[in-house]
Parts: sequence; C-alpha cells; structure tokens
Amino acid sequence: MTLRRRFTFFTIFWLIFILILFNIFVYLFVIKITIRSEDQLLTNKVNILLEDKRINEPAQLSNSDLLKDYYNVSELMRIVNFDGKVVNSQGSDPQLLALKPEFTVQHDTGMIFIEGKRVLYMKVPLFKENRVIGTLEIYRKLTLLDSYLQVLVIALTITSIGAILFAIFGTYWFTSRLTSPIQHMVQTMREIDRSGKLRQIELHQRDQSAELLQLARAFNQMINRLDRTFERQKQFVADASHELKTPLTVISSYAGMLKRWGRDDENVRDEAIEAISNEAQRLQNLTKSMLMLAQAEQEDWLKVESFDLVQLADETADMLHMTFQRMIRVHTGKQDVRLNGDKDKIRQLLVILLDNAIKYSKEAIDITLSVSKGVVRMSVADKGIGIPDDEMPFLFERFFRVDGARSRSTGGSGLGLSIAQRIVELHEGQIDVFSKHGKGTTITVALPQKK
Repeated sequence: MTLRRRFTFFTIFWLIFILILFNIFVYLFVIKITIRSEDQLLTNKVNILLEDKRINEPAQLSNSDLLKDYYNVSELMRIVNFDGKVVNSQGSDPQLLALKPEFTVQHDTGMIFIEGKRVLYMKVPLFKENRVIGTLEIYRKLTLLDSYLQVLVIALTITSIGAILFAIFGTYWFTSRLTSPIQHMVQTMREIDRSGKLRQIELHQRDQSAELLQLARAFNQMINRLDRTFERQKQFVADASHELKTPLTVISSYAGMLKRWGRDDENVRDEAIEAISNEAQRLQNLTKSMLMLAQAEQEDWLKVESFDLVQLADETADMLHMTFQRMIRVHTGKQDVRLNGDKDKIRQLLVILLDNAIKYSKEAIDITLSVSKGVVRMSVADKGIGIPDDEMPFLFERFFRVDGARSRSTGGSGLGLSIAQRIVELHEGQIDVFSKHGKGTTITVALPQKK
C-alpha cells in the first residue's frame, strides 16, 4: 500500500472515530440538559400545587378545578387515594391514561419509555396533619425532546458525512502534494539507475515543507558525495594505472632486452637485473601502499587502546635513526602523554611524517608533543626544501608529489600523506601543514585525548 493511501485511510478512520465520540457526547449532553430542564419544570409545578390549601383537604381532592389550572398538553395529572383509586384526573393521552395508578408514601421521580417515547414522571405523597391522604402523580411526554433529537441526529449525520467526504478529498489532495517530491525523488533514482548518470533533485521551496526540503537537500548532498567519490575513484584508477605502468614498462623492457641479446653481455645483464629489482621493489611498495589505503577506508580499521605517546615517539625516532642515520629529537614538557587510539596506526602515522622529513631534508628533525584542554598535539618539523604555496592544496591527494623527478628518485609513491590523513580522520583529529619553500616544513596533528 502506498504512503498516500495509508495516510488517507488513517486520517479518515481517525476522523470517523472522533466524529462518533463527538456525536455520542453531543447526543447524551442534549438529552441530559433537556431532561434536567423538564424535571425542574415538574418540580416547580409540584411545589406550586403543594402550596394550594385545597390539596391538603381530603374533601377537595376530587375537585376538578384543583388540577385543571395546572394542566398542560402531553401531560397526565391525577390524585390517587389510599385504596389505589383515582379521585381526580386531568389528561387526554390514551397511553398515559393506560398507566396503572399507584398509591405511595414516598417521593419518586424518574423516566420511563412508552413505545420508544420518553415519559418523565413524578409521584408526591399528600399529607393532612402528618397523615398521608393520597398521592399526586404527574406524567409528561417529552415529545418535543424526541423531535429535537431526531433533528439533531439528522444534522449530526449530515455534517459527519460532509466532514468525512471533505476529509477524503482534502487528505487525498494534501497527500498528493506531500508525496509528489518523494515520487519525484524515486523517479530521479530510477533514472540514475537506468542511465548510470548522477543527477540532483530540483528544489522548489515555496511548494515543499521544511522536512521534504531537508530530505531533498540530504539526497542532493549524497549525490554530490557519490559524484565526488566516483570522480576520486576514476582519478585513483587513472593515477594507479599510470603509476603501475612505469615500473611494469621498465621491467618488461629490461626483460625483453635480456631475452634478446643481454644474456651474453655481463654489464647489460647486471644493469637489467638491478633495474628490474629496483622497479619490482618499487612496485611492491606501491601495491602495499594502495592496499593499506583501501583498508584505511573501513571504519573498523582501528583497534583502540591506551598508550604512552612519548614512549612511542622515542621508539620510532630511535628506529629511524638507526635505519637512516639521521638525528631525530623528541621534545615534550611531560614525561607521560596518554592517548586513546590505535597504537600501530599512530606509529605508522609517525613513520610516514618522519619518512617524508628524512627524504626532503638533511638536517635534524624535531618531534614536539604537548597536551592542552584534552587535545594532544604532535608536530614533525624539518628544515628541508619546503613546499611551494601553489602545491599546498593538493598535498593530501593520492599519488600527488611535490616534485615528480625528485620523489621518484627517493622512492615516493604519493600515497603516504593520504594514508596519514585517513588515520587522523579515523581518530577524529585534524592535520595541518605549515611550510615555506626552501626553509622547511612543519606538519601538526591534533588528536582528542579521550581519557
């Protein structure tokens, strides 16, 4: 069932339920108010009768003038003696006259039904010197009330049916306008699925609600993100193909040269083997970096634990110092800087930053650690060649190298800083680069401590 039909049916059923409760309330309220008013009229009439001195004289109970002055149409007034016989009566309605007279010493009032018609009655004992001499009975048909109730039922029925019909058309029109942007969105999705081309939804702010505008904007943002992702994937595939093409071409060329005539020339053979080995190693490193970058796209890539960042920095600096014979100094105001994160990934982040600093500088490298307001800051500074200002915006793009010839000589693949940025993002941190061409580069990483 469509959302439009569900909303329409729910609205109609809910409206019908409310109308039924409202009509029942109005019906019962009118009956209660009217009966209370009629009962008050009978009470007033009885009080006036009891003030008549003749009503307390046994000899005057049969006087026809006693009840005639108070008689009204659709009523029956009569006096019953202690033998249960009617001694005085005023009334012409055969249904009321057929009611059996009853002598009672207690005051009684209520309502009975005669052939579906309401009849209000009141029975009052008559006294003479503390002795009951008879009973005054008054019956009154609520004919006017029944006619009013018939008119009320007809009016409530007509208005309810009109309200339901109006609600049906109004709800159907409203849901049509409400769901039209959703249908347009579904149609856009189907066109995207059929054509394979991403497109956005056109926004009409005057005709749509705030929620639907938010939904459409979220959809357009998702389309923009997918578009950027596809473009990045295309660029990644193109760049990867280009990066893989060079070592494969070199390997293929030297292998062909060895196959044709290089077997007998020792110098050519040694050159080819060295070139093939270097390109194979470079290809292996490039493939490893690409696989690592693909793994970094997963949200569960991290294994969070608590560790000492100062100790980790010292260990990494010592390892790279022994490997490259370069001076790496660690500066910190505290002996213990605790950090909740993936220890191996933070070590990998340090290795990437230090490796770049080693490749593009010759002097000592400084690592600075500090903690402020729950944020751990780690910076790696070198006094190397620096980065030109026009190339700073592209620094974290995949396969980007500041100087292609120089980075190729150092074995760079252009993926290190992309991996570093992803590690920082997964730790909910921020990475910034400050560099001046010819004077050096400082890369600062800010990570939440999360104690």
